[in-house]
Amino acid sequence: MQELKDRIVKEGKVLPGNIIKVDGFLNHRIDTELMDHIAEEFGKHFNMDEVTMILTAEASGIALSAIVAHHFHKPMIFAKKAKSDNIEGGLYQSDIFSYTYKKKVTLLVSKEWLSADDKVLIIDDFMANGEAMRGLCDIVNAAGATLVGIGCAVEKGFQGGGDRLRAAGVNLKSLAIIESAEPGNIVFRGED
Repeated sequence: MQELKDRIVKEGKVLPGNIIKVDGFLNHRIDTELMDHIAEEFGKHFNMDEVTMILTAEASGIALSAIVAHHFHKPMIFAKKAKSDNIEGGLYQSDIFSYTYKKKVTLLVSKEWLSADDKVLIIDDFMANGEAMRGLCDIVNAAGATLVGIGCAVEKGFQGGGDRLRAAGVNLKSLAIIESAEPGNIVFRGED
């Protein structure tokens, strides 16, 4: 998606440790118009008529997922990273290693909100190693639901998470795949 790539080049920052900072428009300060355009792009790749649930992980994926869900009139749920007292009944859970926080995290979804009847589209803002996506796929499988696919705004292709998911047969659409990143030089897959 050219609009997204242009914003990454113009406003994104490459920090030490291969951190790509896009929080000025994607996952801290939110450009809702851009998010709506991203939703439209996902609608070109996935059959949104068959999707019954949008799923993401807490926290930065929530904004994009909510806009995609609103755009296509679908319910949305996010996996929490901590059990709260207001979750009743059983939980689906998956342990992941968070690249962002450099620690093990447990993703939790109430069994009340995800069932075997659901056809799930996972949406997230950013993918590095793909651990959060793997964990969300585990939760979809545990629920007996059908995974329609994964829509990701930005993927760090050089970390291999997306390639592993594709090799496992997951229908993954990333709108901007960064192949390499150095300060002042971000290269997207297919543009080398």
